[in-house]
Amino acid sequence: MELKWKTCLRAGITVIILFLLIHYWTAFTGLAHIAVQAATPLLFGCIIAYIVNILMSFFERHLSIPKFRRPVCMLFAFISIICITVLIVWMIVPELFRCLQILLEELPKALNTAFEWLEDNLPVGSLLQSKDTIFLDSEMNWQKSLAKIMDILFNGLGGAMGLAANVVSSLFSTVVTGLVAFIFSIYLLAGKEKIGNQIRVLLTHYLPGKLTDKIYYVIGVLDHSFHSFIVGQCTEAVVLGLLCMLGMFLLRLPYAAMIGCLIGFSALIPVAGAYIGAIVGAFMIFTVSPVQALVFLVYLSVLQQLEGNLIYPRVVGSSIGLPGIWVLAAVTVGGGVMGIAGMFLGVPLAAAVYQLIKQDVQHKL
Repeated sequence: MELKWKTCLRAGITVIILFLLIHYWTAFTGLAHIAVQAATPLLFGCIIAYIVNILMSFFERHLSIPKFRRPVCMLFAFISIICITVLIVWMIVPELFRCLQILLEELPKALNTAFEWLEDNLPVGSLLQSKDTIFLDSEMNWQKSLAKIMDILFNGLGGAMGLAANVVSSLFSTVVTGLVAFIFSIYLLAGKEKIGNQIRVLLTHYLPGKLTDKIYYVIGVLDHSFHSFIVGQCTEAVVLGLLCMLGMFLLRLPYAAMIGCLIGFSALIPVAGAYIGAIVGAFMIFTVSPVQALVFLVYLSVLQQLEGNLIYPRVVGSSIGLPGIWVLAAVTVGGGVMGIAGMFLGVPLAAAVYQLIKQDVQHKL
């Protein structure tokens, strides 16, 4: 077979690029890291736009507005997300602070009672010379404590100022990043059709037609998988929150509606959300009754097992077209590879790969 000069040229360029990447790998990764950091607001803007676009598309399909349809639906989508978040925070945070206040008021008495019981039943007197070592003692020497605090404040002023500067800098950077991401998401949502057409023109102009069609096919499958996953995840969170609320009403546990909302909201966070909801809910019930807090933890553990093995694979798996066993496999493998982010991205990516392989096999058969 005769080799063409264009084939040799492409092979030579490929070898040179691979050599440069391997030889200058450290510099290349450093440059890529800088580029990713610089583009972080834009990446967050894309994520915000993709999530808001789900609600905005829903409003555009069901609202017949002759003028300013896109801005109105976009505004409704942002307002809906903000209102849901504010409502959940408004329901949970005030009661959480109230429970914390009750716990702080009752904690000194409980610890003193426990210390007296230990002193009467166990030989703790030899280990603790006096009750002055207990920070809850009413006869604590507050002058010494105040002197220590003032010494730390004045002698460690440089470190404190540096820490304050770092906190202010981080806060300012976060605010700027969020503002830029929000503005960029608005531009993306407002002109998504125009931006999509421009990208299609570029791909069609610089790439072969078959390759462009394959790229758009893969992008369409990924979009369907992530869209269905987000909708299914929200549906699963609502189901879990309602089941938790119903079970707490049946068990006559306090704060049923509030903790049900908290469990449903925290279910949107993979892995860590279940622990956050359980800890906060148990803490709130503990201020009323420690026994009921234990009952809540047992009930929530059973509910989490049912949710993880039955509800989640069926609800999320059916919405993205992925069998339940592969949902569990994707969560396990994704969590092992990338942690929490991997557990969140593993399911839609596995669904996309599953659909691509399924379509390819069916096409060949």
